[in-house]
Amino acid sequence: MNRSGVRTGFQRTFKALEVRNFRLYFIGQLVSVSGTWLQSFALGLLVLHLSHNFTDVGYSTALQFTPMLLLGSWAGLVVDRSRKRPILFATQAAALIQALLLGILVSTHHVALLAVFGLSLVTGFVNLFDNPTRQTFVQEMVGHELLPNAVSLNSVLMNLARVVGPGLGGIFVATVGLAGCFFINAGSYVAVIIALAAMRGRDLHRITPVAPEKGQVRAGLSYVASEPKLLGPLLAMTIIGILAFNFNITLLALAEGTFHGSASTVSHFMVAMGIGAVVGGLRVAHHGKPTQTRLAELGFFFGTAMVAVAVSPTVLVAVLCTVLVGYGSIAFVATANGVLQVNSDPQMRGRVMALYAIAFLGSSPIGGPLIGWIAQISSPRVALIVGAVATLASAALLVGHGKRTALHHGHERNPGRT
Repeated sequence: MNRSGVRTGFQRTFKALEVRNFRLYFIGQLVSVSGTWLQSFALGLLVLHLSHNFTDVGYSTALQFTPMLLLGSWAGLVVDRSRKRPILFATQAAALIQALLLGILVSTHHVALLAVFGLSLVTGFVNLFDNPTRQTFVQEMVGHELLPNAVSLNSVLMNLARVVGPGLGGIFVATVGLAGCFFINAGSYVAVIIALAAMRGRDLHRITPVAPEKGQVRAGLSYVASEPKLLGPLLAMTIIGILAFNFNITLLALAEGTFHGSASTVSHFMVAMGIGAVVGGLRVAHHGKPTQTRLAELGFFFGTAMVAVAVSPTVLVAVLCTVLVGYGSIAFVATANGVLQVNSDPQMRGRVMALYAIAFLGSSPIGGPLIGWIAQISSPRVALIVGAVATLASAALLVGHGKRTALHHGHERNPGRT
């Protein structure tokens, strides 16, 4: 390929970053989400050190997403009715305070498992509003045309942070301790607050807030149920969210339980996952418009990669295969996110993305303890296989759903044919 072709491909992959507001947001989020992954890494070790039980790690994870499971649809409606930037200011400030409190408890040796569970629940209420707001705010920054590219780059951002956060986690745990990791995360939220404050309000593509009416949550559910392009990906994401996306538990269990490693070993797995995820996100950003067919293909790849990790004979092989899991996982998530955002009405997008958050994150209160329990009573390898089978089954569901949708549309266009 000539230089012009390389330059054109590069520009296509990173086109949304030409928008000043999104560029500011991207940089601020990179710092903040790196801190979040650092805290997630440290929190798993803290719970394991306090209880010596993988199931408790699952409970801690579950509490961070229980509010999303129970109240996600209502929160999505709140987002549809509200300006997005003020909500983000509030959620970032609340997350900062939560991380600061956790750091103080650990540094003063007053931390207990119950306190960790309580602060994990606080995180859950912050995520309840933060997640659907961040998802819908992307279009306000870049507009509809650049939305698929921005969604993919946002996924790259999340997983680049996954490399940076846990990659530094092993170093920070050894040098500044667990408390230091929580304090660093608290400071990282300042970057997002500064980025939000520096944005040009006149450049935002504001979506008119939905006027309050009765039955709007139910209307959002009915809307998704009536749109095949939304329903299929959401069902698949729910299954995978419950049984596959528990890597903070399964990789921790594999590193410490199966391979008898240390915090450094856990870090290697998380970094490998993040490296693969960054590549996968960039590939999706370059690929263009997301489709359900592409989503099914990525589901098969993702599930197969999980099987490879589960049967790996050594740490080195498992870490290398985890790169493939990272690639498949983020490519699947970014494509599912893109399919939903591109095919949903702007006035419904907050509620649609709240349902996506319930499927992807709100399922953790069910999947986290379940997968932790499976890892505890059998082995981490079995827990990974369960997630892999669920992912492969979901990919098959998407294929079947896509065929039925195409057949239905064909009959609508040609009602006389049988």
